[in-house]
Amino acid sequence: MPKNLNDGSNQPPRLKVYLNLGTLTDLPAHSIWPKLKGVEAMAFLKKDGFEGAQDGSAADCRAAGIGSAGSGRIDSVAEAKEFAKKMKDAGHDAATAHVGTGFEDDAQMDALVRATVEASDELNFPLYIETHRATITQDVWRTIQLTKRVPAVRFNGDFSHYYTGQELAYGDIEAKWRAMQPIFDRVSFMHGRIGNTSCMQVDIADGKPPVPQAFGMCDFLAHYRAMWTHAMTGFLKSAKPGDYLVLAPEILSPAIYYGRKFTQPDGTLREESDRYAQALVYARIARECFEQAKQRS
Repeated sequence: MPKNLNDGSNQPPRLKVYLNLGTLTDLPAHSIWPKLKGVEAMAFLKKDGFEGAQDGSAADCRAAGIGSAGSGRIDSVAEAKEFAKKMKDAGHDAATAHVGTGFEDDAQMDALVRATVEASDELNFPLYIETHRATITQDVWRTIQLTKRVPAVRFNGDFSHYYTGQELAYGDIEAKWRAMQPIFDRVSFMHGRIGNTSCMQVDIADGKPPVPQAFGMCDFLAHYRAMWTHAMTGFLKSAKPGDYLVLAPEILSPAIYYGRKFTQPDGTLREESDRYAQALVYARIARECFEQAKQRS
């Protein structure tokens, strides 16, 4: 079974906030990020409270005294072990993976998952399957059924793909949280991205309710706080001393149509937010959610 991340200490299970470095790609001119590179960039992240980075150089992270995670794809059974070895050899502590395309039948889905779990076990390397569109986990119901057939599976929970992709707020959302418990209970890593029912990544200002962006039919930020807290509570159910859960804000560029741009009076387009500043807001919200999860456990 893929392990939770563990630092070998006797500390109670805890949260560590990393930054997925895709957040720093194509930042707008008004960003507060100082445009550093290499070890200097990792040291700046540490100063700002981040405890690790995803998709950077493991050596740079080590030099700055922070953790390191990788990511990638697994499209065949044979690729699972190759990917795990590549990530471990690169010096990362763990990796997250997009697995498959979403067009697999149950048998193909299970084979990919079992290969991923076995590769993680064999190489003693934490490898977490991401909940993501266009992969085997794109459908909530199918992912719940997967947990029954392969209970050893562990996830990187990127719940924006469910919240927007399957419009979770349309219907009884509390019933959906209950149905999703088998997923929440298997979360060992998380990506932070917050969107509304129709747009997967939106500005949330300072994140202190009520945020003006949550003006419509539902308070999407409250829903994200609930999802994150459910997943963190699920992690704590099985966590042991020294275990830690990573949440990495992954707030992506307009170049891949995650970040949104809006027309200005002069006709130019401007990105709606500074994604690095938003990552700092996400970090605070994540820590607040983890405190709530600890109170429930």
